Amino acid sequence: MLRMSLVLALGLLVAALGRPRGTLDREIPVQDKQVEMLSTIASSNTNFASQLYKLLVLKNPGKNIIFSPLSIFTDLAFLGLGAQGTTLAEILKGLNFGLPESRVAEIHQGFQHLLHMLNQPRDQLQLSMGNAMFIREQLEVLDTFLEDARTLYEAQIVPTNFKQPADAEQLINDFVRNETQGKIVELVRNLDPRTAMILVNYIFLKAKWEIPFDPRDTFESKFYLSKTRSVQVPMMTVEDLTVPSFRDKELSCTVLELKYTGNASALFILPDQGKMQKVEAKLLPETLGKWKKNLKPKDIDELSLPKFSISDSYELKDILSQLGIREIFSRKANLSGITTCRELLVTKVVHNALLDVKEEGTEAAAATGFKLVPVSAKLNPIILRLDRPFLIYIFHKDIILFMAKVANPNQAQSS
Repeated sequence: MLRMSLVLALGLLVAALGRPRGTLDREIPVQDKQVEMLSTIASSNTNFASQLYKLLVLKNPGKNIIFSPLSIFTDLAFLGLGAQGTTLAEILKGLNFGLPESRVAEIHQGFQHLLHMLNQPRDQLQLSMGNAMFIREQLEVLDTFLEDARTLYEAQIVPTNFKQPADAEQLINDFVRNETQGKIVELVRNLDPRTAMILVNYIFLKAKWEIPFDPRDTFESKFYLSKTRSVQVPMMTVEDLTVPSFRDKELSCTVLELKYTGNASALFILPDQGKMQKVEAKLLPETLGKWKKNLKPKDIDELSLPKFSISDSYELKDILSQLGIREIFSRKANLSGITTCRELLVTKVVHNALLDVKEEGTEAAAATGFKLVPVSAKLNPIILRLDRPFLIYIFHKDIILFMAKVANPNQAQSS
């Protein structure tokens, strides 16, 4: 059985270097408004994912990319809970919320509903997402902000002694390691003793494919980094299956959906050799919508997918600034909804994610080996091999949890 594990942790580091506000309007919207706001969050998150991916690729050309747009998106919205004025306006614009500030309360209530939905207990899918606030012990945080953080973002509040940076790092990293089942082991390091607060968001996903891959069918094969360069990778294979797929002739790529048990799925985009940049240039919400709309069940004689594990850590301050979220990093930052401290700004945004596609069970190691593939007796068999760089979207319903580019399955750490 093949499982895919994805975990993500993100931290916003806030340092003390503004003014009280009233409590958030807690009027709970009716059910149809919750559905509408979830749809708005999903749409905004899709736009945000496309923009963020393109900036990450520019900074990491030719490398693996793995991140959770939803985690970054949620942590910034969480910060927006305490932002006001142009600081709040920049966050909303950067997150692609084209809504008047009068509806900000509805946005936060939408995240409350989203967190509740994602954290529902499930038998077939392990999925959890959460937030935590590590607050300097002497910092006077407004009661209204603490209450809203707990109620709307299910945030755990942890008093922290940042004057002892090593102890604070261990406290935060141990928390994240525990919540991600040991996958993310070092979210923060080299903390500044002046740090006032760290907002952390994490996501953990462990899912089974609806269509299993037998470890005995895994074989060593080439993965083509380019026309002239290749590496050997363990290639997992399944035969005779029917899956939703679409051939995008305009963008020279094949789109394939593999479903997990429990309302989650992975969308694989396999560009033709040398066409990755062409596809990346068109990674827009409209393109994603077109792909999903045109997926149709197709019989495939053989599907091959590499076994791999990729991870990365990003510092997102510069990238978020390019998205127009700048004021939170300056002395102009208005975070007066968090504390009476007159000078509070964000010093760092760190992001750590891991994508793990592997076989589990006692047969896996011994069963992996070279495989001689017999010539099929079928005429014109349909064979789909993800043996060159490809993209992955991981969805829960319409929400993009993770996005990745696998440029080299053997490149465990792309940074």
